[in-house]
Amino acid sequence: MTPPAISLGSDQLLASNRLQGRQVGLVCNPASVNAGFHHIIDRLVATPGVTLAAVFGPQHGFHSIVQDNMIETPHTQHTQYSVPVYSLYSDTREPTVEMLRGLDLLVIDLQDVGTRVYTYVYTMANCLRAARRHDLPVIVCDRPNPIGGVAIEGPVLESGFESFVGQFAIPLRHGMTIGELARVFNQHFELGANLDVIPMTGWTRTMYYDDTTLPWIMPSPNLPTIDSSVVYPGGVLFEGTNVSEGRGTTRPFELIGAPWIDADRLVNTLNRLDIPGVIFRPVQFKPTFQKHSTHICSGCQLHVTDRFAFASVTVGVALMQAIQRQNPDAFTWRQPPYEYEHVKLPIDILAGTERLRQQLDHNIPSGEIVAGWATEISEFEAIRQRFLLYE
Repeated sequence: MTPPAISLGSDQLLASNRLQGRQVGLVCNPASVNAGFHHIIDRLVATPGVTLAAVFGPQHGFHSIVQDNMIETPHTQHTQYSVPVYSLYSDTREPTVEMLRGLDLLVIDLQDVGTRVYTYVYTMANCLRAARRHDLPVIVCDRPNPIGGVAIEGPVLESGFESFVGQFAIPLRHGMTIGELARVFNQHFELGANLDVIPMTGWTRTMYYDDTTLPWIMPSPNLPTIDSSVVYPGGVLFEGTNVSEGRGTTRPFELIGAPWIDADRLVNTLNRLDIPGVIFRPVQFKPTFQKHSTHICSGCQLHVTDRFAFASVTVGVALMQAIQRQNPDAFTWRQPPYEYEHVKLPIDILAGTERLRQQLDHNIPSGEIVAGWATEISEFEAIRQRFLLYE
């Protein structure tokens, strides 16, 4: 069966006359393309009566060339269109008054990946804050959630654990599109910008990205495939440990390991748990950068056999617990700084709470940890329902 054609929010916007006569600032990166591989910058410039006045890039840079995380990118100039390209992962993560001067509106077209800690949605939130202060309208062009819009997983961020990898009380896997999140941020969390979200047509909540006709363009360098995005909500938690999450390999977040792990023992333990939707395979790998760079790591690769049964955060917690139990003297929590946070532990701002770390340190069974999220997820679901745009 041929997947249904999807018209993106950017398609809907550029087919209208809403930008006519406007000086537009555009927040985008290389993944801001449509089904025909046409980038929104080129499409906007080709639209009569519309002026591209400035471009803004998120983490990893406008060209997404910075592979490692937590490396700032400089401001520059667009080589083809001679407009400024401002980095929102630099000395500032929010557009300044100088950057916004002369603009009539801000258009955001970023590909989110469905996980609370992905910084692009906070670049969007920071743009909404700045736009409100400077009375600048914002249009968010909606795009698919690559891992579907149904499943919700993980702890909800608690007050006191806000950071650039989590500003609002949402779960680790939120099950919303970036446009729906913009509505939640702006209304429920009261950012209060003059916001308009342009929905897609043809997308439904059960779709994963490869259920669409859209090309997969890496949203950032360490999410090279849809498979890496599927495991990311749980795999990203390993950034808060001394275990490699596979950065510096061709399969980030699918490969988990460290030099001191017994791969066969780990995999045997995990596969005996009979976790739905996933098989663990013993592997060795050598990261080219970040943790354990140039050292051989032993661990596992996650092979997702059923996406709808697979619960990434549940699997991530079970995997972390198995590694910690088998290597109590080697496993440690990563120390700050991490993503502009210099006091709180990285695992705590990733989880959005200190409870996960404390429960793992006290050897609380992973199933009990996961069951403890039910009430907060239910409370979030009641909020979420008010802002959904699609069946």
